[in-house]
Amino acid sequence: MRNAEVIRQWQILREVESRRTGVTIHELARLVRVSTRTIRRDLQALQEAGFAIFDEGEANETKRWRLDAQPFRVLQDGLSVSDVAALYLSRALFEAISGWPLAAELTSAFDKIERSLNERMREFLATLPQVVSAKRGPRAGQPTGVLVDVTRRLMEATRGRRVITMRYFSASRNRASHYTVEPYRLALANGGVYLIAWVHAYREFRTFAIGRIERLTVSDDTFRRTRELPDDLFGQSMGVFWGEPERIELEFDAALAAYVRGREWHESQEVRELADGRLALTLHVSNDWALRSWLLGFGAGVRVTSPPALAATLRDEHRNAAEQPSAEK
Repeated sequence: MRNAEVIRQWQILREVESRRTGVTIHELARLVRVSTRTIRRDLQALQEAGFAIFDEGEANETKRWRLDAQPFRVLQDGLSVSDVAALYLSRALFEAISGWPLAAELTSAFDKIERSLNERMREFLATLPQVVSAKRGPRAGQPTGVLVDVTRRLMEATRGRRVITMRYFSASRNRASHYTVEPYRLALANGGVYLIAWVHAYREFRTFAIGRIERLTVSDDTFRRTRELPDDLFGQSMGVFWGEPERIELEFDAALAAYVRGREWHESQEVRELADGRLALTLHVSNDWALRSWLLGFGAGVRVTSPPALAATLRDEHRNAAEQPSAEK
């Protein structure tokens, strides 16, 4: 019941704020589908919470309710109620990112926002996380403090165009190697932080997970940026990889159709219903580990119709998994 009340009052607050000429109680009642009596109670509750809601007009039927955003101008001129609430709620999202380098700065900014609001406003905003939450994803093995320190040093090296050397554990080769690279950009993706750097030894850009950097040295040597990176770094992959896109054609069992249909897996996707309840999905993405890992997660519920090489790879993966001997007790 309390969650429904919070959501309704939040709708009312946003509606009042968006109407420059104000809104009547009857209009609000139709919008959120409650009685005018409930709307009056909600408006009173918002006023008691410290929001500068006021009415203009003579009769109850024609009174128009408006919001004075003055309490938020201490933060920034023009900052709206929605802006403040979005910043307030986003704390959980940033805290869910392992190794995010600006955690201390974000905490300070959020604290300043909270201090600029009165106690009743803070109490009201504090109820919003009851209806919005963020789940922390898998974390890197290193302690968060180590990750933050490494990421900060990489940010400085990238900004100063300083060559770095590092000992990096490669998951694909299952061993650590030494690299000398030119750092071009840090990227947030899939709940982690990644370094995109030019590796002279391979004459190409490579992506490094920050959590797998075992040792880092920032040299005094500088480099010139002679290459460009796309704004959408990993747009052609289902994960954080590079590669030319291919046409991937898939068929999902009827039991998975609703789940697959209900999400946008990639901006290139094309969905087609099949007669027996199954679902056809076409993607234009790179044929990389992220794609194969995603497909393996559906088990026997998905079939690759093209390209044949991908279908053969998945068959081998399933066969190898089934033939693995169980550990002796």
